[in-house]
Amino acid sequence: MIRLIVFGILCVLIIYISWRSLFKVKTHGFYRFFAWEGMAWIFAMNYKSWFINPFTVNQLISWILLIYSAYLVLAGLYLMLKIGKPNAVRDKKNLFGFEKTTELIDTGVFKLTRHPLYASLIFVNWAILLKNPTPILFIIALISTILLYITSRYDEKECINYFGDKYIDYMKRTKMFIPYLF
Repeated sequence: MIRLIVFGILCVLIIYISWRSLFKVKTHGFYRFFAWEGMAWIFAMNYKSWFINPFTVNQLISWILLIYSAYLVLAGLYLMLKIGKPNAVRDKKNLFGFEKTTELIDTGVFKLTRHPLYASLIFVNWAILLKNPTPILFIIALISTILLYITSRYDEKECINYFGDKYIDYMKRTKMFIPYLF
C-alpha cells in the first residue's frame, strides 16, 4: 500500500511539473512525462531496496550510475544557464525556463553528448531498476528508455527549428547519450 502512495505522490508532482506538455503530442515534454511516470513506478517499487546488501554488484553499479547521472545533470544545467543564455525570447510555454536557451552549447558535457540531461535520466532509470531488478520493472525501464529516446528526437526537431544548420552540424559531430558510442 505504501508503494502506491509513494507512486501517487510522485505522479502528482510529475503532473504538476509537466502539465504544459501533457496535451502537446508533438513536443518533447509529452514523451518525457510518460518516461518519468515509468521511472516513478520503478522507484516506488524499489525504494525500500536502496540500502539492502549495499556491496552487491547490482547495488555498486547502481550507485556508479547515480553518481554519473548527478554529474551529467549538474554539469548540463550549469552550462545551459551559463552559456545557453536562457531567455524569455523563446516564448515556448511548454519549455522550462532553463530549456529556453538562445545559444547553442557545444562545450563541456555538451561536446561529448547532445543530451546530457536525458542521458542522466536514462542512467537514473537503470540505476533505480538495479536496486531490485524484476522482469516487469525491466520492461518498464526499457519502455522508459525508449520514451526518453523519443523525447530526445522531438527535442532535436525543436532545436533544429530554433538553431537551424548550426544544430544539424552539431548533431553530426556529437553522440546523443554516450560519448563516442551512441
